[in-house]
Amino acid sequence: MRIHPAGEYRAMEELEVIRELVAVRGRRVLELGCGAAWMTRLLVDPLGAAAVTATEVDRVQHAKNLALGDLPSVSFRLGGAEAIADPDGAYDLVFLFKSLHHVPPELMDRALAEIHRVLKPGGLLYCLEPVYQGPFNDVMRLIQDEKEVREAAFAALQRAVGQGRFGLAAEVFFASAGTFPDWPSFESRFVDVTHSERNLDAARRAVIRAAFERHLTPTGARFSKPHRVDLLRREGPGCDEN
Repeated sequence: MRIHPAGEYRAMEELEVIRELVAVRGRRVLELGCGAAWMTRLLVDPLGAAAVTATEVDRVQHAKNLALGDLPSVSFRLGGAEAIADPDGAYDLVFLFKSLHHVPPELMDRALAEIHRVLKPGGLLYCLEPVYQGPFNDVMRLIQDEKEVREAAFAALQRAVGQGRFGLAAEVFFASAGTFPDWPSFESRFVDVTHSERNLDAARRAVIRAAFERHLTPTGARFSKPHRVDLLRREGPGCDEN
């Protein structure tokens, strides 16, 4: 397993990567840390999951998700990855879309043990994490520097594989495009969020804005965002790893 292989990133979008690695159609799916349900929607349509349970720890965002009326096959739930309220072997697939590094480091091993428990034998964990490299990361780290927590998330995945809880089925590195028409669109997406305490004063906001606007063109700011996907297969005949 590698955290960042320079020069080995394919230009792809997240939906393409999912389609390449896993068959979602007809499967029972758990998404941990669903945010505003952007990826949740894709898991339902066009990917065709039979049913999706989507969890979120941010109470404000969870309330917004509950108000969505167009996702009848999705069950939204408040809760973290370290305590999953489902029986053993309940899911075929578990997805972590850039959310493992948001789990407190001291709870990451517990979260992966819980994922192992709720996956059926042979089930897959799809863990997507941003890579701490590139111009987009240079802007994002001014908002919140995630170097240590991303490294902690990668180390937790390595431990889960090294301990035999999971087998590494695939590791894919790709760069997706991120385009923002202006500063307000970027600010609302990444600065003014409810899932984290930013505590950014006017001076810090000005620094972040200046860093973003250095990439701004008449058609917006376009970034190539590097990511890593670790696809892990649940090993072992039982669900007694806790």
